[in-house]
Amino acid sequence: MAVPPSYSDLGKAAKDIFSKGYGFGVVKLDLKTKSQSGVEFNTSGSSNTDTGKASGNLETKYKMKELGLSFSQKWNTDNTLVTEVTVEDQLTQGLKLGLDTSFVPNTGKKSGKLKTGYKRDYMNLGCDIDFEGPIIHANAVLGYEGWLAGYQMAFDTAKSKLAQNNFALGRRAGDFQLHTHVNDGTEFGGSIYQKVNDDLETAVTLAWTAGSNNTRFGIATKYKLDKDSSLSAKVNNASLIGIGYTQSLRPGVKVTLSALIDGKNFNAGGHKVGMSFELEA
Repeated sequence: MAVPPSYSDLGKAAKDIFSKGYGFGVVKLDLKTKSQSGVEFNTSGSSNTDTGKASGNLETKYKMKELGLSFSQKWNTDNTLVTEVTVEDQLTQGLKLGLDTSFVPNTGKKSGKLKTGYKRDYMNLGCDIDFEGPIIHANAVLGYEGWLAGYQMAFDTAKSKLAQNNFALGRRAGDFQLHTHVNDGTEFGGSIYQKVNDDLETAVTLAWTAGSNNTRFGIATKYKLDKDSSLSAKVNNASLIGIGYTQSLRPGVKVTLSALIDGKNFNAGGHKVGMSFELEA
């Protein structure tokens, strides 16, 4: 049995089918470069087609593989500076330690989080301490012969009560994945992912909240047209239809076009389109 995924990655295959390949209502540009010294630079900018508001961020990352050390720094147009330092597989194999800090120069607001994680065969554990509170976040995933069971909690030390209490159960078998979860005893959900063949992937999600008759349901698929292009489509019970087309123009250059159509109000307008460019050098 390989190392199970982290709690946040449970059901990730289905989530990716619903989220990747779309960018409704925005025009976005992503640029990734790497210097000869090994420093990675990630720059992105976007503009909201409805409001016209533009935003962007810059990230630099440097890794010292021989020491298991990585250092990253992010800045965005909201003038927030985030710094992250992590050390992995040094004290013991599978152990990861990290420190995240953020600083807003305009207001002087500061925050920090201490992160720990440990993974090995059959288990993936994590515990973070958010100094603002402080709030303790903990999660664990156990895996055996394709079965996965996970628990996630958050404890607010200032109020001495649980702020989050989630359970998950899943099954992974080759090209098929099943994931179910219960959040705080009130929200129930699940997803199914199926890789039909090398070119076609499908996913289904279902969610329901206790005390409400509102059941959310969605179906999504991704079809690889050829080695350089793919087509994505999804629809939910609110009759929102999403379509995305991704084309690799050449190595390191990718463009994505997407549209969101309101099937219930087709003639009323209000549909959204989006475009994104990804450049990597």
